[in-house]
Amino acid sequence: MAPPREKPRSIQRKSEISETTKGVSRRALLAGMAAFGALGAAGCSRVAAQGTVEGGDLLDRLRESGSVKIGIASEPPFGYIDDQGEPTGEAPEVAKVIFQRLGVDNVTPVPVEFSALIPGLKAQQFDVVSAGMYINPDRCAQVLFSDPDYLMLDSFIVPAGNPQGLRDYDDVAEQGLVLATGQAYAQIDYAEAAGVRDVLILPDQVAGLDAVLQGRAHAFAGTNVTVNGVVEGNDRVEAIEPFQPMVDGEPAYGAGGFAFRPSEKNFRDAFNEELLRIRESGELLEIVAPFGFTEAEMTDLTAEELCR
Repeated sequence: MAPPREKPRSIQRKSEISETTKGVSRRALLAGMAAFGALGAAGCSRVAAQGTVEGGDLLDRLRESGSVKIGIASEPPFGYIDDQGEPTGEAPEVAKVIFQRLGVDNVTPVPVEFSALIPGLKAQQFDVVSAGMYINPDRCAQVLFSDPDYLMLDSFIVPAGNPQGLRDYDDVAEQGLVLATGQAYAQIDYAEAAGVRDVLILPDQVAGLDAVLQGRAHAFAGTNVTVNGVVEGNDRVEAIEPFQPMVDGEPAYGAGGFAFRPSEKNFRDAFNEELLRIRESGELLEIVAPFGFTEAEMTDLTAEELCR
């Protein structure tokens, strides 16, 4: 991989909302935006002071009610609503197992846009972010993360045959191409660090596929598993070989976990203990394998390491 280019002084960003409404991801997203506002009034009435540790109280209340609300971003394979209206995907399925072992049997999804996950968590619209969210220092300054349950390389959706010969962000920058990616995706920062000047920000990978097919973007950047899932069965596009993003000469690890409010350290710790048990036993891989995850995506990194 070529070394990353110097970040340009000015970077043109474009943002748009696709009109496409096909697919479970898009329907769930629209439904979730309505649910986001409706559920706000039903949130927890007791709000801990910012920066305090609430101890085990929230988990006790969840056990008492028997239900927990999880924030998801309607993004297969990480988290979405299936055709039966149930939450599924890598993160919700892991959450179901862990919460059952914590004594909370019912998991209720709250689908929102990816960029609304952390604000929604802080506003107590849901109890935990269960969306495969990348752990990075900026996000660590706002929320508490579990240790990661996967580590992912990046890939691009490109036209069939990869006519531009793209291998990574540096190739996009060097050729002055338009790169699409999703709202609040870590790939925005990766592209900018490589010197990509024209970044088209879209709602999700379905809109990204549309943009590549319509010629509005030369490629769409996302995680390896996401990109492979969305191009499957479409002979007009393909996924390039997975690659490791680099920022300032260092690897940018795409490791995702579950996010909790800063006032809920003990709740996070209890969840994390169960997560580490299934990670070490190999059960975690069994849970996420149906969504395209393999042994290559398993990791022993910690949130502490990633937050640094």
